[in-house]
Amino acid sequence: MNENTPPVAAREHTVESFTREFLRELNFSQGVDLDRASDNDKYLALAKTVRHYLMTRWLETLRNQYTDQAKTVAYLSAEFLLGPQLENSMLAANLDSIAAESLRGLGIDIEELRGVEIEPGLGNGGLGRLAACFIDSLATLNVPSIGYGIRYEYGIFRQTFVDGKQVEKPDDWLRLGSPWEIAHPENAVEVHFGGHTKKAHGGAEGARAWLPDWHVMAVPYNYMVPGYRNGRVNTLRLWSAKATRAFDLQIFNEGDYEEAVRAQTFAENISKVIYPEDSTPQGKELRLQQQYFFVAASLRDFLTNVLPPDYPLENLPNRVTWQLNDTHPVIAVPELMRILIDERGWDWDKAWGITQQVFAYTCHTLLPEALEVWPTDLLGKLLPRHLEIIYQINDEFVDQVRAAYPGDELRVRRMSIVAEHPVRAVRMAHLATVAGFKVNGVAALHSKLLAEKLLVDFAQMWPEKFTNVTNGITPRRFVRLSNPGLSGLITEAIGDGWITDLDQLSRLEPLADDAEFRRRFREIKSSNKVRLAGVLAKRGDIELAGDGMVDAMVKRLHEYKRQSLKLLHIVSVYEGICSGRIPLDSVTPRTFVFGAKAAPGYVRAKETIELINAVGRTINADASLKGRLKVAFPANYNVTLAEVLIPAADLSEQISLAGKEASGTGNMKFALNGALTIGTDDGANVEIRKLVGDENFFLFGMDEPAAAALQASGYHPDEFYESDADLKAALDMIASGAFTGGDQGGAVTSIFADLTEHDRFMALADFRSYLDAQAKVEAAYADQDAWSRSAVLNVARSGFFSSDRSIRDYLDRIWKAKPIDQNA
Repeated sequence: MNENTPPVAAREHTVESFTREFLRELNFSQGVDLDRASDNDKYLALAKTVRHYLMTRWLETLRNQYTDQAKTVAYLSAEFLLGPQLENSMLAANLDSIAAESLRGLGIDIEELRGVEIEPGLGNGGLGRLAACFIDSLATLNVPSIGYGIRYEYGIFRQTFVDGKQVEKPDDWLRLGSPWEIAHPENAVEVHFGGHTKKAHGGAEGARAWLPDWHVMAVPYNYMVPGYRNGRVNTLRLWSAKATRAFDLQIFNEGDYEEAVRAQTFAENISKVIYPEDSTPQGKELRLQQQYFFVAASLRDFLTNVLPPDYPLENLPNRVTWQLNDTHPVIAVPELMRILIDERGWDWDKAWGITQQVFAYTCHTLLPEALEVWPTDLLGKLLPRHLEIIYQINDEFVDQVRAAYPGDELRVRRMSIVAEHPVRAVRMAHLATVAGFKVNGVAALHSKLLAEKLLVDFAQMWPEKFTNVTNGITPRRFVRLSNPGLSGLITEAIGDGWITDLDQLSRLEPLADDAEFRRRFREIKSSNKVRLAGVLAKRGDIELAGDGMVDAMVKRLHEYKRQSLKLLHIVSVYEGICSGRIPLDSVTPRTFVFGAKAAPGYVRAKETIELINAVGRTINADASLKGRLKVAFPANYNVTLAEVLIPAADLSEQISLAGKEASGTGNMKFALNGALTIGTDDGANVEIRKLVGDENFFLFGMDEPAAAALQASGYHPDEFYESDADLKAALDMIASGAFTGGDQGGAVTSIFADLTEHDRFMALADFRSYLDAQAKVEAAYADQDAWSRSAVLNVARSGFFSSDRSIRDYLDRIWKAKPIDQNA
């Protein structure tokens, strides 16, 4: 780093300067004048102008981090579900009002340009959104950090519905370009696959030479991650796969055009799409290629470009923590060992001693089947040296277990990194737990169950390794940006310090008893519903049930999340109205809003979507309901839609079977925006209920011990079906084909049979309790003033769920890194 390099000149923070920069971008980057510019031209020019204002701080941050060599958090994640970047960047850089005024002076409505932006297809659900919140908070808290992931050319998919069935279309989010990324092909990293190993000559004892069969170039694309108005701009580095030799001119000239570019096609498949369907051997192989590709490039990048050339790697634990966000990046463990032993000449013990001090592992599940397991045949084929290293790690580890628990071979088998049945395979969660210096769950209940059930043997052996960090969400995006009405009301009442110190929301508590504050709160919620109604109408002619309740269930479609239970409630209400059991006038106008994607190969989830849409079509078309009930299932739920739906919601559905949801973050977003929760004691629901108070939360269902006991004693869902008249009526109505034009086959037969014969996640067992809780919801919502009081208290008592607090917990309990003031 040249000490004589002058700082990058900052741009003036004025309307006039912003206008000059915008027109310069429009003219010289987009190549158009203002009169001929399309909306996309204007959006790209606006985005690049905002980027220029951030660039000064970003380059200064990079310079300072290289000079200071302070401990850095390297966050390794297969997903970063960033959401739209324009508004967040303008907010962080304090440009929102300047940009609006500048464009207004040019006759441009900034709201129209916001609608042009396509959000990056870099994530799927909660895991990726959490990662995005965390890198936002790391920057806002002035923590040196780098996010590492994959620059997917296509998102998971763009969801469409054809006759109510999910149909996946390519999510070509890069088709118009991304103004937020900066490519650095000169910093590309070569990543190797396949081949074989042999004894290394002249190296350290135990070193091996890896002779790979093929290679891929990992090209970095940098995204700026600005802190909130503090001058720090951290980096998110995403890797795109390119062939080392993309084009063979000789083969092309011979006329074999397909073969001439085969290497390019093969390489680029690695970063083509997030989570390729892995029900085939080819899909499994591609997923493992993705995971190794991005962690190998990321480790190499940090060791080569972030550290100075002469940095002693013995001090690496003082310089970095690589946080493994779930099991996807765990192959980084043997990769670091390979670098230290085979390339740096370290002996095994020294390399393993350092490796065990630089990795920490976050587990995001309680489902054993969700913990990644890679067959050794596949690992050996793609990464032969890494499999050798894993075997040696495991050999030493099982010796430790035998020494700690003599004669307990069953424990050794349970804990072994390498499973022998049904096929020989590497259990990545076990590898992460053995190698990591800390293992954390993501909610108090989840961390407890993680240590007591999922990884119990490891927690008994190393109790000091296990800790909890409850998830959080960034208040910048999910209140300040997405809910400007509420944000303004809060700021008017307590000032704007809450944006970076969410605990300050507690000062709103006395205002829950202020009638005028409650009235204004209700007006904001009502205007948010009007905004939602407009968005849904454009998305597919979807209507809301007047100004009635918005009842939202938005999350990945999975059986344990129990969208089926929500559907049974809707059908039960409808059946009750149709049969005369429930007077129509007694039903609160309510719109049930679903948002969910099902994995392409997840048949039951896709059948559930089909049935929800069938029920929705029937209810929405039934004139006898007089518009009191509506079912909305907008396709392709994403961050953009979440920012409109969450502020409008009255009721948040968090109804997973207790003991199955790790945490949830949607539950936090809804509570923070004044929606009341109906939910089980699962995941972070437990902490939400304790904080907002039982009287402001609708609890139902079995707790985790009761659910486990019922499962252990033998659960028979048909007994609940036969003994509950309302449940039987609802299921029979579905089975009759009432929602499918008389068709009693397909999804109808499949779901009915599964619920009444198997019901793995015990929706039928919790049905009666759920209906009783929904009756309490109806009664509470009838008193709008009292409901508003509870909603205000939900906001006031949700400050704990800031991702800033989560990051402080990580810093204190795991990372031991320190914030560094960018302006000091």
